[in-house]
Amino acid sequence: MSDFTELLAVLELDRVADDRFVGSHPSKNPMRTFGGQLMAQSFVASSRTLPSRDLPPSALSVHFVNGGDITKDIEFRVMRLRDERRFANRRVDAVQDGMLLSSALISYMSGGPGLEHAVGAPQVPPPDARPPLSELLRGYEETVPHFVNALHPIEWRFTNDPSWVMRDKGERLAHNRVWQKALGVLPDDPVLHTAALVYSSDTTVLDSVITTHGLSWGYDRIFAASANHSVWFHRQVNFNDWVLYSTSSPVAADSRGLGTGHFFDRSGQVVATVVQEGVLLYFPSAGR
Repeated sequence: MSDFTELLAVLELDRVADDRFVGSHPSKNPMRTFGGQLMAQSFVASSRTLPSRDLPPSALSVHFVNGGDITKDIEFRVMRLRDERRFANRRVDAVQDGMLLSSALISYMSGGPGLEHAVGAPQVPPPDARPPLSELLRGYEETVPHFVNALHPIEWRFTNDPSWVMRDKGERLAHNRVWQKALGVLPDDPVLHTAALVYSSDTTVLDSVITTHGLSWGYDRIFAASANHSVWFHRQVNFNDWVLYSTSSPVAADSRGLGTGHFFDRSGQVVATVVQEGVLLYFPSAGR
């Protein structure tokens, strides 16, 4: 299967009871279950229990508790906290062998017309003017093998140099901006488009923590793990088209870094807002 087909298979959960689902892993994995996968699967499980498919999501907040075993399936236990005509709330616990991996709170709301304003999208080159990720990894296969060998179901077009190229040039940058879209055609199901965005929101969001200091994955001794992650959904995303993921890091302290960002569609509208806190342990070498 292609990487994109594998992502679709991972999001196609097996429903074993009304409020219980089982999800699998893809063939390419990091050492622990990828947080974006856990969040996307939790979101799908939650959304499949809604009495109406017309109720859009408004927010998702996940706390990561334990690392997942990539050789075993994951059970998703959904708790129905609220069901009304215009509101719904769910809690989803991801469990493996009786151990809690993550706990997600997901809310849905149909608010209707009201006040509107938003930050403007940054001015960046269009995606067609930027090289694909495969070109940016060429020559760095031994530096960032975990990126080279990772699952790539999402197409990326960096508008700035990625961290490993920046580090090679001796540069630093306080933000990162990446065009993203599905590397295939997603079905006409809003849940899957939003799940793909949730999956992708766990990529590059912490990059600005390290590029602010001129560091890079692969070059520098950095341990990173997601601690908690929140997404606010403002508009329904079409992940078959390009969206710009613009992120920065407002603070890092006590070996924790915060990454914040927005997804913008091609027209410049804010589709979603993301905040992630990660544990980042940096072990500087003698020369830095």
